Amino acid sequence: MFYCGCRACVEALTEQRYRRMRCAIALMGRQNILIDAPPELATQLSREGITNISHLALTHYHYDHIGGLGDLEFYIRLSCDRALPTIMSQETWAYLQMSFGFMTDCLDVILIEPGQIIEIGEVRLTAVKAAHAPGTLGFLIGHSNNRVAYLPDTGPLPADTVNRLHGIECLVLDATFWGHNRHPGEHLSFNEAIAIGLELKVRRLYLTHLSMHYDTPVTNPELEHAIEPYCRMVHVAYDGLRLLL
Repeated sequence: MFYCGCRACVEALTEQRYRRMRCAIALMGRQNILIDAPPELATQLSREGITNISHLALTHYHYDHIGGLGDLEFYIRLSCDRALPTIMSQETWAYLQMSFGFMTDCLDVILIEPGQIIEIGEVRLTAVKAAHAPGTLGFLIGHSNNRVAYLPDTGPLPADTVNRLHGIECLVLDATFWGHNRHPGEHLSFNEAIAIGLELKVRRLYLTHLSMHYDTPVTNPELEHAIEPYCRMVHVAYDGLRLLL
């Protein structure tokens, strides 16, 4: 953060590999499916060499997940021959109509509720409920026999979501806070996220949405040291991380 001089922010300023932008993921294959559009979206796509997007899915309407939507407007208007299929909840769509009304014609909106499945080529996206803002979703991503769940913003998982994710191969989960959880109903701390991964018996847990200077600043080497007891089950996410499905 430009205004913060804590040791976590100093580390990020001095070590390129420790800098994190707001989180999103891209499912790259015959079609590229983008989940969320953070404010740094154009920089992220350029860094990863992604030049086309076939579908967009949004977890919720908070700025850190939709602030980059404007970067997609000219891509869609100039490079696409149709509106971009965009998956979201009713609540997110209601917000976008107010805040991004200038480009709603660019989006071919597909409304989805928890439990619903959308198939895009060989990929199955199942919406799952998250404990966050109204209408917030996570996505269970299925490809061949592999499953990855992506819940970057959530508090304690709803019971139905727990049932769907039990025993999943890979879980990418909110771990916003180190130490004290300022918003326990809407986010998870580092320790709470790990406890959920253990409860669900996931094979691999990736901690994301890390806010390194809340509530107590923590450095990346300290995080890596903290996950050592978990026998390589728990991983800290970094920008540019790639997982093979």
